[in-house]
Amino acid sequence: MNYLKRELEDLRILLRNVPSLVVSLFFISVIVMNLLANKELFSAKYLALDCGFTVSWISFLCMDMICKHFGPKAAAKISVMALLINLGVCLLFKLMSMTPGMWGEFYTFGSEDVNQALNNTIGGSWYIVFGSSLAMLVSAICNSVINHSIGKRLKTDDYKAFAIRSFTSTGIAQFIDNLVFATVVSHVFFGWTWVQVLTCSLTGAAMELLGEIVLSPVGYRASRSWKKDGVGKEYLKYIGEK
Repeated sequence: MNYLKRELEDLRILLRNVPSLVVSLFFISVIVMNLLANKELFSAKYLALDCGFTVSWISFLCMDMICKHFGPKAAAKISVMALLINLGVCLLFKLMSMTPGMWGEFYTFGSEDVNQALNNTIGGSWYIVFGSSLAMLVSAICNSVINHSIGKRLKTDDYKAFAIRSFTSTGIAQFIDNLVFATVVSHVFFGWTWVQVLTCSLTGAAMELLGEIVLSPVGYRASRSWKKDGVGKEYLKYIGEK
């Protein structure tokens, strides 16, 4: 109980110190990513991307920024919170999909099939929610640990160092994220071969990493401004005293 109280106090102070815009972007990107994952963006023999790819890199960039300034434990806690909020949203969507009302598109096409298709998309399938949640949890922890471990071994604090730790941790964590999801969902339920699982996990991670590479300078400048402006002093002092 004492451990739980300390961790809750740690989380309370952390949420009070992490910039709200970053936390909001993190949470929104996770929710939107899982919703957009219902639509296929591109599909070939050894490469398959869903529309969630277009925003998935945002959550990893936010994690890298939080990890750099507040530490890996803080990034992991924010990730778990994002996961719990996403599960809550999925539950809400599921409950709303079970209500008897009609979606707006039903009145456009006058078809029950359209209404049912929207209910299935919004409500989601339990194995997809489970697979995406498990994948996010594992990859978030891996990303934070790898990012922090690399950061401790770098002697500089410039953009090059930020890029090395961020690109490496994101690339590995994105691969793990895709691999866990493809193994739990695509291989078991959709019949993907292991060649497809591994190839799509690797190529998908490479494509997702490109998104973070493009906007990583923005994340670096933001994290530098946090340090310059003394953002999070209360939390950094708190964990320093523990």
